[in-house]
Amino acid sequence: MKVSYYPGCTLKTKARNLEDSAVAALRALGHELDELPRWNCCGAVTSLAQDDLLHLLAPVRDLIRAKQQGSDKLVTICSMCYNTLARANLVMKNDADKRHTLNAFMEEEPDYAGEVEVVHLLNFLRDQVGWDTLKAAVKKPLTGLRVAPYYGCTLVRPAEVAIEPPVDASVFEKFLEALGAQVVDNPAAFDCCGSYQILSNPKEALDAAAHVVGTARDRGADVMALSCPLCDYNLGKRQGDMLASHGLAGELPTVYFTQLLALALGLGPDVCHFELNHKGTRSLLEGRNLIPVQAA
Repeated sequence: MKVSYYPGCTLKTKARNLEDSAVAALRALGHELDELPRWNCCGAVTSLAQDDLLHLLAPVRDLIRAKQQGSDKLVTICSMCYNTLARANLVMKNDADKRHTLNAFMEEEPDYAGEVEVVHLLNFLRDQVGWDTLKAAVKKPLTGLRVAPYYGCTLVRPAEVAIEPPVDASVFEKFLEALGAQVVDNPAAFDCCGSYQILSNPKEALDAAAHVVGTARDRGADVMALSCPLCDYNLGKRQGDMLASHGLAGELPTVYFTQLLALALGLGPDVCHFELNHKGTRSLLEGRNLIPVQAA
């Protein structure tokens, strides 16, 4: 089964570990992620100004590409891309005046009125694959691995595009359970990692990230599972700074949910690019016999 797929910019560079593991895993499950032709950056964030239509041009063009593919669904992996595309789609579906203005501006593009549903990969796995099917496909269960799921902001806010309401969210947990992992209750699963404040207010961003990492670690997590490259930077790659400034008891490896999926399906480490992960990720997985020990 082919499904239209929007990769986004970072998944082609610093987050190849997120994309390559997802593409390989979905193929193993019988689904081909059919990358959009001529896709462009989604804009990365949604403007908070109600009258800022220019910011919507980039994500709407990507939605038009999916429509041109003949698709009624567009799968995304990065949670920031998901949020940006889904919110632009809501405008095109629900606001006739803005829809008319944007379609008129993009006069060389076909008109678009929100015909494509934006779907995050976690929900695709739930709704199109199913937890029972996924569980049956697991060849290397993540038995004994204590995983703290981290939704972050953009999978659950605002409510209109949330993959599940935060008060009832369980899709990440059920995904991990299907892989055989032990899910760690993470009270900070919906807290902000600091996001782009790492650029403008680095101290406050590091405070936020340290809270998230410290909470998961204190709950006994071996690893934290993510779906966003920016979250991975703040929560994973900045942990050295957290240790120095916030007195964390120790580091906590971070991993993309798609990497865990690929490993559980028996695809091995080659598609996972663990060299791009937090430095402790590979050694943790080697110690649990989930991947072979890398030769010195």
